[in-house]
Amino acid sequence: MNRFFYTASIRILAPALMAWMGLRARRAGGEWQVLSGPRFGFYGALPAPEKAPVWVHAVSLGETRAAQPLIRALLDQGETVLLTHMTVTGRTEGANAFAAEIASGQLLQQWLPYDFPGSVRRFFAHYRPCAGVLIEREVWPNLLATAQRQGVPMMLASARFSENALRTSLKAGSVMRRAYRSFKLIYAQSLADAQRLELAGAQGVRVSGNLKFDVVLPQDKIERGRGFASALGRRVVVIASTRETEHADFTDAIAHYLRREREHGSELHSPVLFVLIPRHPERFDEAADYLNQLGLRSVRRSELLEQGDTSTSAIQACREVDVLLGDTIGEMHWYYGLARVAIVAGSFQPLGGQNFIEACAVGVPVIVGPHTHNFAQAMQDAMQAGAAIRASTPALALQQAVELVDDPARHHKMADAGLHWVQMHEGAVQRVLSGLAQIRDSNT
Repeated sequence: MNRFFYTASIRILAPALMAWMGLRARRAGGEWQVLSGPRFGFYGALPAPEKAPVWVHAVSLGETRAAQPLIRALLDQGETVLLTHMTVTGRTEGANAFAAEIASGQLLQQWLPYDFPGSVRRFFAHYRPCAGVLIEREVWPNLLATAQRQGVPMMLASARFSENALRTSLKAGSVMRRAYRSFKLIYAQSLADAQRLELAGAQGVRVSGNLKFDVVLPQDKIERGRGFASALGRRVVVIASTRETEHADFTDAIAHYLRREREHGSELHSPVLFVLIPRHPERFDEAADYLNQLGLRSVRRSELLEQGDTSTSAIQACREVDVLLGDTIGEMHWYYGLARVAIVAGSFQPLGGQNFIEACAVGVPVIVGPHTHNFAQAMQDAMQAGAAIRASTPALALQQAVELVDDPARHHKMADAGLHWVQMHEGAVQRVLSGLAQIRDSNT
């Protein structure tokens, strides 16, 4: 397929694609603005930036978190940054992380326009970026072709490219080969990713590592979580970023574990508090309802915040429940500060896994499920370093987590291994910054 037929196809399918986006937005909640002007490159009276921005595209929540160290470094250099997204969760994360810079005008947030030629042409005409950085895997043929015509150098950073992605790209034919070839520079997360990208048509791919290793930890949130855990006096196991029906699978496992503990009378002494955190807000109420159906005592994090984050009543509420339901956005570091062990989900169904590096960076031992292809190399390295272990089911993950919190020597060893492993892999941001300077200089 060439770009002409690609464009014709997406125009024909546009009504179905818009309906799908609308359905996704309705399920997820939040202001997706699926049919708004910016989604089609129309900005009305919105003024163009005075200074040509460095454009960073982070499609959703995970990519936005991954991009934060890079964006922070660009802001520290005095750059104006244009940050675009496709999803509400990504946009909300960016708004929370860079609220001060948005208020000052140094960082601009916008939706990425749909990949229609006119939409992307209007986007470039309005914002006039001096360079563009796409995070991890967002490759749109018309967007990249327009950038090339406009003389905007483009980079793909922290790129991951699976065997399945390679097969899909090769089936698409020349349209994707040309898209990958149009990048001035690509930094892959691993050598295997780099090799697959070159098979897809990319040229001169370099390996930078994963931007997530350069995470800037919000120490205030982590310390608040640790302080809450100290006042609470309970062993805490965090189950982070459950997707699809994983929250129900873990709720079943928690109910079974607690039932067994109560039958043996061992739950009465320092019972474990489980913290269940669905990745997407549309799952919060569903998870709360299922906890109630199984008769588990629970409290929502939003209720604790209403009572006062570190108030006596909030701490007492957590002493009286089996599960704390994490129904807030942007507090993962608070949850990791609270945790003795983190089970990182998205990996107990064939979904590829979620970012576990943040937990290691906080010094929390990690347990993952069998499906981690989104982080294949990082997961292999973390397990070899002794920072993470794998469990085949939610029930086994809970069992391993409880055993780990009751084994101080092993817990300490894994926590230290995680911290050291993250430190050993830092530096991706600086490599990307150097590459960005290189393509900008070559474009002047």
